[in-house]
Amino acid sequence: MLSESRSDSFVPLDFGNGFNFVNSKRNGELLVKGYKPPLAVRTGTSIVGIIFKDGVILGADTRATEGPIVSDKNCSKIHRLQDHIYCCGAGTAADTEQITLMTSAEMDLHELNTGRQVPVICACMLLRHTLFRYQGHISAALVMGGVDKYGPHINCIHPHGSIDKIPYAAMGSGTLAAMAVLENGWNPTIDLEQGKQLVREAISAGVFNDLGSGSNIDLCVITAAGATPLRTETIASERGERMGKYSFLPNTTLVKSVSVQDIEITEERSYRPSQSPSLLESASQSDSQPESSIAAQRPPPE
Repeated sequence: MLSESRSDSFVPLDFGNGFNFVNSKRNGELLVKGYKPPLAVRTGTSIVGIIFKDGVILGADTRATEGPIVSDKNCSKIHRLQDHIYCCGAGTAADTEQITLMTSAEMDLHELNTGRQVPVICACMLLRHTLFRYQGHISAALVMGGVDKYGPHINCIHPHGSIDKIPYAAMGSGTLAAMAVLENGWNPTIDLEQGKQLVREAISAGVFNDLGSGSNIDLCVITAAGATPLRTETIASERGERMGKYSFLPNTTLVKSVSVQDIEITEERSYRPSQSPSLLESASQSDSQPESSIAAQRPPPE
């Protein structure tokens, strides 16, 4: 229920259970007055999740960026929700970490209250309700995977709260390249080793086709027996070795060639330093003042 304040009375306005757009007029007036809304920040990540015949495999790169700057080369983007549910996060690092920590705590309380294993759909609903409540202001795009009594699950959760329940998913700035690899190589009968190789190839495609993704590849294999996180499972972009050998001393410059050219001087001009107009005016007045007046202005000798 929203309310509108007037000078004479306070009249509550009931909009029912639907959406309301009372701020649209205010936003239009702000735009007319020159207010510029904040721009979306491009974040770089490649995260992938697939279902194989015995469970779920999650994968992510390890590069964290701050605009054009690589702030962390080996950050962890695979977060634990429960022992049988893990989640990959793309977007703002603080948002993805905090929302997964909050959801993990809520699921722990749920498990203590019910005395049963929390199903994957419960974690999915907790996450989507929180994201929808903040209307996309929490920059967290998640690929959640887990195995419960109903089988393996992959859920793609968007920042505004919408979800996709699909057998394979990719999110982040490397989505297009990773999804192309998944669509070409995934099949329902894929086994563990084939699935791990497919996830490696998908993340590598995102790494080599997106500047926001890079460094190493983390994997997490979830089956009915439990989860196995594989930290730095593959190094996608290795640092190259220096090919040349440099024998000159430090703090010196190698001179590879010398070229001397003769310059013919056709005209020579000299310039004085520029002075302010007030100084030039006072100088001209002192030059034009006669010697007798200058002598008259001098104080008499003591």
